Amino acid sequence: MYDGPVQDLIDELGRLPGIGPKSAQRIAFWLLDQPAEDVERLAQALIEVKQKVRFCEICFNVTDQDVCRICRDPKRDASSICVVEESKDVVAIERTREFRGRYHVLGGSISPIAGRGPGDLHIAELVRRLSDAAITEVILATNPNLEGEATATYLSRLLGQTPGIRITRLASGLPVGADLEYADEVTLGRAFSGRRYVD
Repeated sequence: MYDGPVQDLIDELGRLPGIGPKSAQRIAFWLLDQPAEDVERLAQALIEVKQKVRFCEICFNVTDQDVCRICRDPKRDASSICVVEESKDVVAIERTREFRGRYHVLGGSISPIAGRGPGDLHIAELVRRLSDAAITEVILATNPNLEGEATATYLSRLLGQTPGIRITRLASGLPVGADLEYADEVTLGRAFSGRRYVD
């Protein structure tokens, strides 16, 4: 539709999640109107995030160091691990200020339709972490949708026989079919403080 670089930019922006063709076109023309240094700063930030960001060696949260800020923090409660699907879920839970333990990011959820099984997630690493005698609780905070529930069920069965560790699940309050990142702080906070044991 447009010549060369403009259409290339629109096409690339259109590949971003939640950005349709019209939004991509609007963003592209907005970028064309911005000062060159602002666009260069954006381009540099994109390059740096790909070059510098990695996954924490312990919990698999995103970080620019070998071990993330939360895992390095000696004030965090080492007795509880909150298991989430993605790094963005860590941010959502941290906003509630209800949880002071550590995290474990699975890197997704079990989804046969998407071809993701337990072996594609960081479940083996979670099991290894549970050999630490300091850990007494694992909180399953996967999304309250079909895939998240399947993942929580799988983990509760896998980890349920681990001596000295209780398995809990976030309480109701989160709408079924929703993602944690879209829940407001009050709803997520109530769900967190009202978590329940997994049978």
